[in-house]
Amino acid sequence: MSLGDRLKAFEAKFQQNLELRFKVTARRNKLLGLWAAGKLGMVGGDAEVYAKEVVASDFDEPGDEDVLRKVLGDLNGKGLNISEKTVRQEMGALMDKAKGQFLEE
Repeated sequence: MSLGDRLKAFEAKFQQNLELRFKVTARRNKLLGLWAAGKLGMVGGDAEVYAKEVVASDFDEPGDEDVLRKVLGDLNGKGLNISEKTVRQEMGALMDKAKGQFLEE
């Protein structure tokens, strides 16, 4: 295999990893939205719509802070006393769950 072939293979693998990371993060955000929707008393279609809003909030800026702000703001806005630490822990647990779901597919 030539150096050029190895470079192309590396670039393809890198691109695949980026796409997988994007998909896993989007799934984590949906799961987080469903978790938060449950805390907010939403069920069914309302919970799904809210989860989509959480996924969309991730496009505001790089990283997880925009998602955290959305969820934490909505929870606290409804008078729920849920800490930033709790939401961050849930985000971590749901990232693991989302990764597991992709490995199972």
